[in-house]
Amino acid sequence: MASLPVEILYGLYLGVLTGLVPALIAWVLGFGFKYFTGITIPGLGVVGLGVMIAGLNGGLLALADPSLTGSANQLRLTVALLVVLMGTLYAHGQGDKMGASLPKRLSLRELTKRTLSTDVVERVGGRGQVEVSVVGDVGDIEGYPPLPAATRSAIRAETWTFPADLPLVELEDRLAATLRTDYDLLEVSATIDERGRATVAAAPPTSGLSKRLAPGERAVSVEALVPTGAAAGDEVTVVADGERHDARLLGVVETDREPIHGGKEPGESTAEGPKPDGGDDTPATPATVSTPTAVGGAARATLAADRATATALLAADAVRLAVRSRGVRREFELVGLLRRTGKRFRRVAVDDDSPLADTTLGEAALRDAHGVAVLAIRHDRSWTIGPRGSQQIAPGDELIVVGSTANLDAFREVVA
Repeated sequence: MASLPVEILYGLYLGVLTGLVPALIAWVLGFGFKYFTGITIPGLGVVGLGVMIAGLNGGLLALADPSLTGSANQLRLTVALLVVLMGTLYAHGQGDKMGASLPKRLSLRELTKRTLSTDVVERVGGRGQVEVSVVGDVGDIEGYPPLPAATRSAIRAETWTFPADLPLVELEDRLAATLRTDYDLLEVSATIDERGRATVAAAPPTSGLSKRLAPGERAVSVEALVPTGAAAGDEVTVVADGERHDARLLGVVETDREPIHGGKEPGESTAEGPKPDGGDDTPATPATVSTPTAVGGAARATLAADRATATALLAADAVRLAVRSRGVRREFELVGLLRRTGKRFRRVAVDDDSPLADTTLGEAALRDAHGVAVLAIRHDRSWTIGPRGSQQIAPGDELIVVGSTANLDAFREVVA
């Protein structure tokens, strides 16, 4: 019999030699069951299977020879058995851990995640943000109708702010979802590079009213009294000849307003009657102005309702609309109204050398000087909503301001 150290080393050698295959099988079982079924195999069962495989593996390697398994070699066999047990348990635990942490759905895009360049990340209030803008023309998606020129220009001129710690794959998904929501697009393809520059291709909705109607609904257009601020999607109660009906507002076209000359109001479009060739000034047809929210008064409203309601509305002589509450929190309705008028929100931090530092909101006169309004201010780790003009602005404070994109960009440069 060899000395004790030699016996131990011999046992370690035999354990590693016979335990490689059991450890590999234990890892595969632990990973496979956890990844595909979410079940963890009991360690005792894996150890028993590993010992059986180790015995079979030892026989194949001629390690079951009587000269090795004799009573004089019990120490090395005991050490080898311990190595097999520990290796099998360790491999099983690692496989189970990897099966629990590995994402269930993998794609080539997720495996090749890209991140933004640090040069384009801006620090605002301790958080990194990036402004994403569209470069080049907004393209069309093959197989869909071309995008209207007005929509292309609007997308091309807009910028979006996203958290900078997101991978580019997530930023692309968020940009595509934002474009679908803001412009009612049928399909959007967005690609963002490491510099925050986006390449966008989009497809307009393939249909108009029919896309918005639920099964069984009909679209009907009636002359009615429309409340101020009514917008597409509002649930309304229609009073027609004294009878009440439930419907959904699809759109409002106002025909009693003066034509808009010298430019368009935000979110509005004008259509004047054609003039004959030769330049003669022919009276234009009455202008039709389509607005995102109704100004109020007499207008032509398009409603979605069931067939019986649509028939009753068409036969009515006097129609009035009453908008029903949707139970939406008022702050979210405020956000929607501001976005419809072309306003955006921005979170701005006041630096030590900022001209706003150590002044008050009243002294800064931000609305007159920069065209922005302060909705909230964070001072001494507490937020003040709707601050008064006497509110002090100190270095390190954060402002939530609202205004047009151009005014917000200019204001941020001044504050920083």
